[in-house]
Amino acid sequence: MTLPTTGRGVRIAVIDSGVHPGHDHINSSLLLPGAAIAGDGTIDTGPEATLDRMGHGTAVTAAIQEKAPDASCIPVRVFHDALKTTGYALITAIDWAAGQGADIINLSLGSTNPAHAPAFAAAVERARDAGSIVVAPYAVEETPCYPGACEGVLSVRLDWDCPRETFRAATDGSGHFSASGLPRPIPGVPQRRNIHGISFATAQMSGFAARALETLGTAANCKNRIDALRAALRA
Repeated sequence: MTLPTTGRGVRIAVIDSGVHPGHDHINSSLLLPGAAIAGDGTIDTGPEATLDRMGHGTAVTAAIQEKAPDASCIPVRVFHDALKTTGYALITAIDWAAGQGADIINLSLGSTNPAHAPAFAAAVERARDAGSIVVAPYAVEETPCYPGACEGVLSVRLDWDCPRETFRAATDGSGHFSASGLPRPIPGVPQRRNIHGISFATAQMSGFAARALETLGTAANCKNRIDALRAALRA
């Protein structure tokens, strides 16, 4: 399925390792001020707080901008020295992003610990009340992942057979969507040798969701906009 829009006017918070604005795949003119969230929930909005030193967040943001080239991106850095953080940092990041007016909160990660599910579900509900839609992986190798497995999330599955230019809606009544796990191509580098996986399926789905939200406009500007978005993506 493809969409004719570009995500214009949509704000996407990208919770990851930040972004490097000088990267060739990044349109820095559409980057909004962001924040870094420490494991204890401390928030830093300093001038270099969101500078990506790992590359993952830059690649994820590039995938989003490829799919929704006119959407604005808000980098939220939760990865600092490794691709791991705390549940508290993620929940703080979701709350902060919703408070910044993000229409979409891209979370290309999550926790497979079911003990974290209630806290994530509450954060998703707060975001939904603020008009923000969380896009996150439903599972990691078939193990439910939170917040992606929570009610009210645009849940994403990995589909290696899905072309990068499109996405698929589940036909089993689950409400999930699937997309390719391949990142934006780098000349001379085989895609399977580049970083890849569910993070990029989620990022690409966030881009497609931004394009659908552009068509909905203010009609979806309420806490039930997730339902309107799902319908638009299935249309």
